[in-house]
Amino acid sequence: MKRRYTSNDFYAINTAELSKKTAIHEAGHAAAIYLGNKQKQLPPIFFQIFIKKLNSDIPSIECLCKAYDSCNHCVTKIDGGRLIHTLPSSFKEAVSNFSATQKQAYQRAFEADIINLLVGPLAEANYISLRDDEPINQHLVNLHALHNYGGSSDLETINEYLDCFIADKVHREKKLSELFMAAFHFINNQSNWSAIIALADHILVDSKNIIACEEIIAILDTNCVENQKSIWFQ
Repeated sequence: MKRRYTSNDFYAINTAELSKKTAIHEAGHAAAIYLGNKQKQLPPIFFQIFIKKLNSDIPSIECLCKAYDSCNHCVTKIDGGRLIHTLPSSFKEAVSNFSATQKQAYQRAFEADIINLLVGPLAEANYISLRDDEPINQHLVNLHALHNYGGSSDLETINEYLDCFIADKVHREKKLSELFMAAFHFINNQSNWSAIIALADHILVDSKNIIACEEIIAILDTNCVENQKSIWFQ
């Protein structure tokens, strides 16, 4: 899971703002992997955040992208984090010998991975809408629009999932729409969004090139506890 950079990212924008968008994007993925999977009662999974920082021409400002000239050079990404480690050639064949319970669990994991991929660019879109004081909904920011929020790489991976998941085009589009809405609801949850912001802020100030899984989880858990306390004392 990584943010795909485009030429639009580097047009009339400073590196601090690009770093902020990147941090929000990756924090969205991470929060969905940990909090989203936990909310669905799915098994915990290892992941970490790799950050390659590049000194810009402006003193004391760093960009979370390795190079401006090619999106393929970007190395700010989530390592791990998928419940389905290796995609099968066919979902149907993969579950052919599974029990009904095992099939259901495998499908839930499959769908969770897709949702977690969608949350990254959706989180970035939500940040920009809040920054610009503009409303956001699933009609203004649809699936195709995620290309504008660093989501091209995520969408490519999602298509790889869907290629082996659902053959029928109508059923496939219906399922993708359902998962898109689930990702949208995740970022619209105030507690989840607060956790994304807290982790993004940590990414921006952290001096390490790798943020370990335990550190990410601690930040997300701490934020959730603080949110719960604020609710109790309201």
